[in-house]
Amino acid sequence: MPGGVPEARHRVQEAMRAWGEPAERIEAAALIVTELVTNAVQHTSTRKIRCRLLRSADGVRICVWNRGRARIPAPASPGDSAGLPVAGAPATDVHEDDMLDRLAEDGRGLLLVDALAARWGTRAALAGRLVWADL
Repeated sequence: MPGGVPEARHRVQEAMRAWGEPAERIEAAALIVTELVTNAVQHTSTRKIRCRLLRSADGVRICVWNRGRARIPAPASPGDSAGLPVAGAPATDVHEDDMLDRLAEDGRGLLLVDALAARWGTRAALAGRLVWADL
């Protein structure tokens, strides 16, 4: 299933180029779809994942759906539990290897989605889970 991630990214880029979208929006969409499809692959117990791109006058919506209903990791704050300094927080003695391990925790990629998308969200239903992001 990991081959589905580059395929989804490539198809999104092709569609958006065909629509005449600006390069920066295409790049943002590629990064977002990579994260959302990767999460779907990691958090589903089935091989059925769908990626859909919707274009409107307001922009582009990326939708990724899977049959799994596992919890989507919440985006972690840049400083929370990563051993990184947070404004106003006391310094802690964190070993460099521990800090790198904590940076790899679930939800870090959703920080990227949150930063690049105008908005994003998720919906769970009996049939599965939909995660979407608007550009």
